[in-house]
Amino acid sequence: MLPEQAYLVGGSVRDRLLNRQATYLDLDFVLPTNAVETASAIAHSTHAGFVLLDQARQIARVVFAQATVDFAQQQGDSLDADLRRRDFTINAIAYQPHRQKLIDPLGGKADIASETIRMVSYQNLAADPLRLMRAYRQAAQLGFDLAADTQTAIRALAPQLRQVSIERVRSELDGLLSVPSASQQLRPIFESQLLQFCLPCFDAERITQVAAVERAIVQLQKALPDYAESLYLWHKPVSAGFYRSWAKAAKLSRLVCTDPNMAEAELTALKYSRSEIQIVLTLLKLQPEIEALRSGPLSRSQQFFLFKHAAESFPAFSLLALAQGVQFATLQPLIARFLDPEDEVAHAQSLITGTILIKQLGIPPGPEIGRLLKAVELAQAAGQVQETEAAIAWAKQIQNN
Repeated sequence: MLPEQAYLVGGSVRDRLLNRQATYLDLDFVLPTNAVETASAIAHSTHAGFVLLDQARQIARVVFAQATVDFAQQQGDSLDADLRRRDFTINAIAYQPHRQKLIDPLGGKADIASETIRMVSYQNLAADPLRLMRAYRQAAQLGFDLAADTQTAIRALAPQLRQVSIERVRSELDGLLSVPSASQQLRPIFESQLLQFCLPCFDAERITQVAAVERAIVQLQKALPDYAESLYLWHKPVSAGFYRSWAKAAKLSRLVCTDPNMAEAELTALKYSRSEIQIVLTLLKLQPEIEALRSGPLSRSQQFFLFKHAAESFPAFSLLALAQGVQFATLQPLIARFLDPEDEVAHAQSLITGTILIKQLGIPPGPEIGRLLKAVELAQAAGQVQETEAAIAWAKQIQNN
């Protein structure tokens, strides 16, 4: 089915040499001719999905349940020429499946062995400045170091990153922040002045804060491994290729400006989804609660409103709290409450609505309804009312006073 002249290239070859396995396969093949036709034929014969990605460059994708396979027309008049147009030597290795042969014209295998990210050429980085960020993202994911000449080239080309689509920049940033040791690569990114154009508050202190979040993750992995695992999940399923997790959101909240209005403008410019923006803003607005926790346990009422405002983003909040010096012994009871779906403080339900009050108290809609609802909520937070009937009685008492 796969033509003899098809070569596997890019990250999948690199990962195979590193014995890295992904739960979702992402394979790339290059062919000298008929790339789109080959992809279409394979999709048809295997009953898989088919997507034409780029008609001009002849790139198509076959989509399986646990894999995507891209077929691209060879760039240049030979495979060697194609490989020499790529970003880094570790990604410029080809594999011929039929003959089980590696083609490595640029010494990528040696750089894999020495754990080095090395540019193929300065011109290749300049041709697509997103590769400047990709270098650090891949270094973080692989645990590699950048070659000295590659770092020098990135610093020289850094101003060109702002020419790249902001969605592509954001994707690389998210990929980096999703790595446990992202802070190690944030320092050279800061020194290269790569992200200041889109994150104006990004500085050395922010890197220190991200590192503290990463240490907090390690602490939770030791103390509460199941809960720590949930930090890399999200409040709803995420499609392959998207980097969304509570851990990433917590780190991202350390890179934006602390003023929520400024942070919202930054995140909007970076084209984050409304859901992600709201979660980061929630974390910023909950900073007073973190300060309160640093002094010791919260009252029942304080806990009630903390959970109300944090809602589903509590895992990210708890991570930030631990990173900012809140004692684990203070935080653990809150985590236990959050993990209990029946907990009346962490997962409180409204006892009454304005409609119920209008009907039961015989008063018209207006500010008085809002005042009574707030009074009932305060009583619920303090544990003074726990059922609808008691809430109605409490509202009547407030109304008569």
